[in-house]
Amino acid sequence: MSMQIEMTGALDPRHGWVADRCPMAAALNVVSTRSAFLLLREAFYGATRFDQFVSRTGISEPVTATRLKELEAEGLLERHPYQEPGQRTRHEYALTKKGADLLPVLISLMRWGDKWAIEGGARVELTHAGCGGNVGVSLACSEGHGVAPDQIELAAKPGRRVNQRSSVP
Repeated sequence: MSMQIEMTGALDPRHGWVADRCPMAAALNVVSTRSAFLLLREAFYGATRFDQFVSRTGISEPVTATRLKELEAEGLLERHPYQEPGQRTRHEYALTKKGADLLPVLISLMRWGDKWAIEGGARVELTHAGCGGNVGVSLACSEGHGVAPDQIELAAKPGRRVNQRSSVP
């Protein structure tokens, strides 16, 4: 079975166009570091306070502070003030809708890591609270059909031009 996506229309041949304005590259510009992914993982697991993020990820305080600010600036997390009695005002963090939409990406990374990166598999699993079934992510079209990699075609969106190379190598 081929694992390649087929290029069609204006995208065939592959060497005739440039992958500028790539959504994958744009997404990686938003969540570009290991620490950002780990902080998002902890936000999904329920961490809200700075010290929770630091202790649960093992990331240094300066890096955690920087990443939380970046994730907030990108609209993935939002800050809310809170104050413990007798303490100064601090902030806790919550996922936004934009941040919550990354859950399938994190689950895919977890599943891949469980299969390929951790000898003997992970010590945790994700299950559906309703039935107990394992939670995973799968490829499907908008009509609900399961899709294998060799059944995917990459085409330019109607009405959108691709950046053609000026010379073919």
